[in-house]
Amino acid sequence: MDDQNKNLILATALSFLVILVWFVLFPPQEPVVDPNAPAATQTASAPTATAAAPDAASTTAAEITVAEAPRLKIDTPRLSGSISLQGGRIDALSLKDYRETIDDGSPNVELLTPLGEPEAYYALFAWAPGGELGFDDVPGPDTIWQVESGDQLEIGKPVTLIWQNTKGQTFHSKIEVDENFMFSVTQSVENSADGTARMAAYSQIRRHGEPSNRKKFFVIHEGPIRQTGKELTEFDYKDVRKLPADERWGANAEAVEVESNGWIGITDHYWMTTLIPQGTQPFTSVLKYDEPRDIYITEARLPAVDVAPGQSASYTTRLFAGAKEWSTIREYQNRDGIYRFIDAIDWGWFFFLTKPIFATLHWLNSVIGNMGWSILVLTLVLKAIVFPLAYKSYVSMARMKELQPEMEALKERAGDDRQKMQQGMMELYKKNKVNPASGCLPILLQIPIFFSLYKVIFVTIELRHAPWIGWIRDLSSPDPSSILNLFGLLPFATPEPGSIFFIFSLGILPILLGISMWLQQKLNPAPTDPTQAMIFAWMPWVFMFMLGSFASGLVLYWIANNTITFTQQYLIMRSHGHKPDVFGNILKSFRRKKPAEK
Repeated sequence: MDDQNKNLILATALSFLVILVWFVLFPPQEPVVDPNAPAATQTASAPTATAAAPDAASTTAAEITVAEAPRLKIDTPRLSGSISLQGGRIDALSLKDYRETIDDGSPNVELLTPLGEPEAYYALFAWAPGGELGFDDVPGPDTIWQVESGDQLEIGKPVTLIWQNTKGQTFHSKIEVDENFMFSVTQSVENSADGTARMAAYSQIRRHGEPSNRKKFFVIHEGPIRQTGKELTEFDYKDVRKLPADERWGANAEAVEVESNGWIGITDHYWMTTLIPQGTQPFTSVLKYDEPRDIYITEARLPAVDVAPGQSASYTTRLFAGAKEWSTIREYQNRDGIYRFIDAIDWGWFFFLTKPIFATLHWLNSVIGNMGWSILVLTLVLKAIVFPLAYKSYVSMARMKELQPEMEALKERAGDDRQKMQQGMMELYKKNKVNPASGCLPILLQIPIFFSLYKVIFVTIELRHAPWIGWIRDLSSPDPSSILNLFGLLPFATPEPGSIFFIFSLGILPILLGISMWLQQKLNPAPTDPTQAMIFAWMPWVFMFMLGSFASGLVLYWIANNTITFTQQYLIMRSHGHKPDVFGNILKSFRRKKPAEK
């Protein structure tokens, strides 16, 4: 086998490796624990400034009154929902700009849901007692607040809640919202008693049960996420369930002291809820799992404070609850100083490529106004960047073609002497300044770019429900057309994405991909070795089926990449005196070989 064919085999193996690494089946759904299961009885410890909030206490009373508790409406151009006066919870929130599916009339995405509904998910802001105060003396998760000012939360129109205990302390909770997805909650307390009052403000995001619509795909992180101001840590739900029991927090827990610039929350594929104390505010970042009630909790606990008579204390914590839009999150990071907030988007191992690739794609889309055409232009940009290296590779391959007659003569002279053959080939390569391994360079360059673009298309919300042309209405989903019903001409349904039979439901783009790979092969004659010839003959069609269930945007990129590569190779080969017989190679592939004579 000559070096050129070895390079082709290696390139094939590398290409298959790229696809096989990413073509992974979704793991089976894990059983979801009933969030309404009865709570276990627990013994309350003596309240201190560091004691946990009563997370593990029975919620029977709360579940009875949650639907009856008064509410304040939330209404902005991008958000709608309400705040429950029970616990002051931000627990009903939908995103006006995003729908569940691309179908007409599809409902808006519901991000937060109240306690008592399936898969409850909400944020609350409360206080933990210390000193002489008990849990009944501070507002907790189930406290019924009163409205002090404001009847509806809007941009520039905050609402303020008030609650008083019987020991001389008055608590306020002022809630504001901006034009996007950021809430600001200012917790304050005034002490009118004769003695000092000790307490600690905290905020929590609670998710009852693991979400049933979670992708469970290793490409994207979904679950708790923590930024300590020094490092970002991502937690899977199963990791949270394995946390050790911690008596201080009354649950399976892990606590980290954050000096400044930290945040903690829960992220989904496209959405996120995050608690962000003020930049210079130290706090305890707590991750908890309430096993009896199957509740995942992320908490920002502020330091305990002693409020002297006649004095007050105030803290502000922000809550991001919305879509992980690159431009929006980036603005919060740059304008408001939220440390590395952009990393809430899962950029992956190749973040040094993924980030600039997406930034370029985002800019192209702002100019062109269509993500599909932007992907095509991005492909041209990427090919232009790597062209100097690819050019050397293509030139080397062209020179290898020129040396073919000399290599054949060398084989005849060497006969069965493999060592003599190898030495002769090395001298031939050295004399003509040809690197036989350079033919693999385009494939090696393509692998990290492919990974990065796959990540961009799969992870970023900007590609979600982004249309291109005609039947491609969502570049983040597979091509919906199918050869099984002649691309819509026959009146019957085809297998849905995710079905094991969907691999046979080839759309137009996967078929074009297979054809583009097949044509690229025809720049060179088929290998003389029957095994190699069979591998190369099947490779385009295997890729066609394997990539058929990938996102349309990625398949579109691959088609464009193949087309540009074909053009580059053809022109470079022509410039070096080798005219590829593409049409002749196509005809040869359809001819039957005559059986060898005996």
